[in-house]
Amino acid sequence: MIAEPGREAAGALRSEPGAGFFAKGVSRPNQVKSGKMVDEKIELVVADITTIQVDAIVNAANQSLLGGGGVDGAIHRAAGPGLLEECRKLGGCATGDAKITGGYNLPAAHVIHTVGPVWRGGGGNESELLGSCYRRCFELVAEHGLRSLAFPAISTGAYGFPGDKAAAIAITRIRQALADNPNLDRVVLVCFNPATRQAYEKALSNLEAATSTMADPG
Repeated sequence: MIAEPGREAAGALRSEPGAGFFAKGVSRPNQVKSGKMVDEKIELVVADITTIQVDAIVNAANQSLLGGGGVDGAIHRAAGPGLLEECRKLGGCATGDAKITGGYNLPAAHVIHTVGPVWRGGGGNESELLGSCYRRCFELVAEHGLRSLAFPAISTGAYGFPGDKAAAIAITRIRQALADNPNLDRVVLVCFNPATRQAYEKALSNLEAATSTMADPG
């Protein structure tokens, strides 16, 4: 697990002032813990997801969509009461699905709420459900004409999804979404700590190596 126990996902749990702002070519060096462009459209940062200025940030929500601990609670606190009021009208959200709301007091214009799976050893379709979270988020991005978004490390905190497995699923889905949607300009992966970022970097490296092998089998 790549986030601290009891914390749902990366980034937004940092509460120190200005713990991250890095998107659309705008950065504040004193606020971003660390940032790295690993692709012309994929960026890794150790930061606070509630301060990222993108079209949408992704919330690692629970099924009620009414707020909770970790990144979920942090996003609701930063967005203000309007977010909760809108979420009350959505009727919850199934695991693996996603729903979109306004961003209210957040720098992001929208919040995409997705419910990741609880890790139960891998026998409960957890990988498929996590992949569905990313797929549904990108479907909403395309439907609403959004060009940039930021993800936390969904399900890797209190839900216990192994960090390396989660990173591999995330990177695979992100690469596919970028290939499918030329209007998508930037995907920011907001990491709780350097270990989370390293898991993403390893997943990117492994995917590139596999792609290279497939392209040149001889």
